Amino acid sequence: MNAVVLTPTTRVLAWCLHLLVFALLALTAVRAVADDSPRAGLVVAAAAICAVVYAAGPVLPGVRRSRRNALVWLSVLVAAWVVVLVLSADAVWLAFPLYFVELHLAPRRAGLVAVVATAVAAIIGFSAHQGTFSIAIAIGPALGAAVAVAVVWGYQALYRESEQRRRLIEELTATRADLATAEHAAGVAAERERLAREIHDTLAQGLSSIQLLLHAAGRSLPDSPQNTAEYVEQARQSAADNLAEARRFVAALAPPSLEGATLAGALERLCATTGARHQLDARFRLTGSVVPLPTALEVALLRVVQSALANVVRHAEATSAEITLCYSGDRVVVTIVDDGRGFDPNQLPDRTPDGGGFGLPAMRSRLQELGGTLTVRSVPGHGATVAAELPLDRTTEARP
Repeated sequence: MNAVVLTPTTRVLAWCLHLLVFALLALTAVRAVADDSPRAGLVVAAAAICAVVYAAGPVLPGVRRSRRNALVWLSVLVAAWVVVLVLSADAVWLAFPLYFVELHLAPRRAGLVAVVATAVAAIIGFSAHQGTFSIAIAIGPALGAAVAVAVVWGYQALYRESEQRRRLIEELTATRADLATAEHAAGVAAERERLAREIHDTLAQGLSSIQLLLHAAGRSLPDSPQNTAEYVEQARQSAADNLAEARRFVAALAPPSLEGATLAGALERLCATTGARHQLDARFRLTGSVVPLPTALEVALLRVVQSALANVVRHAEATSAEITLCYSGDRVVVTIVDDGRGFDPNQLPDRTPDGGGFGLPAMRSRLQELGGTLTVRSVPGHGATVAAELPLDRTTEARP
C-alpha cells in the first residue's frame, strides 16, 4: 500500500469517505424497500455484504500491511458492488467513492485502469436499468472519475513536494548543525593556536630567560654575591614581566610593552633588556619614515622579534644581534641578524613536548594571518637572518 503518513486532515477525509460509502449503501437499501422493489431483499442483503466487506478492509491487519492483500480485498469489494449494481440502479453512485479507494490502494497505472473499468461498469449497469444509453448517462460516472483522478493525483503531487521539502529542511538542519560544530571546532583550534603562539613567544621565552639567569646566579655563588643578587633581581623582574604578559594575552589585549609606546620604543627596550640579562650585544636600528600601525601588526612584529631573540639566546651562541625596523612605502619590515653558529633552514627540528621546533612555524603563521611573510636565511657557521614583512593597509584604523 502507499506509505502515506496520515495527518489530522487526511484522517478526516478518510472518515468522510467511509461515511459516504455506508450512507450510499444504506440509501440504496432504503430506496429498494421504499419503492417496494421485488428484489428489495436481495438488494438489502447485497448492500449489507458490501458494507461488511468494506468495513473489514481498515480492520484486517493483512490488508493494512500488504499491498497484495489490499488489492485482493479491493477486488472482492468491487465484485460485491457489481452485484449491488446489477440489483439496483442506485448503486451507481457508489462508483465515486470507489474511485478514491482504487487510486489510493493500487499503483498509479493500475489505479487508473481500475477507475476506468469502474466507470464503464457504472455506465453499463445504469444504462441496463434504464433500458437505454445516452451521453447524459455516461457524463456522470466519467466526470466523477476525472474529478477523482485529478484530486488524488494532485494530492499525491502535493504530498511528494511536501516530503521533498521536509527532507530538504532536515538536511539543512543537519548541515547547519554540522556547520556549527565545525565552526566551534575551528574556533577552538584557532584559540589553541593563538594561546600556543602567545605562550611560546612570552611565557616560554620568559621562563627560559629566568632559568638562564638562575643558572648564572648559581654559578656566581659563593664567589660573587653581588653578581648573584643582580641575576636574581633580573630573574624576578623577568617573572614579573611574564606575569603581566600572561594576564594580557589571556584577555587578548596588547602587550604591556606597547601600552603608551611605539613599536620602535618597545623593540629598543626589548634589545636593552635582552642585552642586560644575557651575554648578548643586542642593538636596535630604525629606518624610514615612521607611520602609525594597527595594533595587530605591532603585536605580531613584537612577538616575532621576541621569539627570534629568544632563539638567538638559547640556540645561536651569538655575541651580537641587530634588530632593524624599516618603514618602506606600503610595507614594514623587521630584520633580526645575529652572528651565531647558524643552521640549515631546510632541516628544522620537529616540535617537541617542551616547545622545541615551534618558533619559526609560529612566526610564519602569525604573519600569514595578516598577509605577511617570514624569510629565513642562514648558513651553518655564519649566523642567521630572519625578516618579517607585513603590508600596510592604509584603510585599516591605526592605533593612536
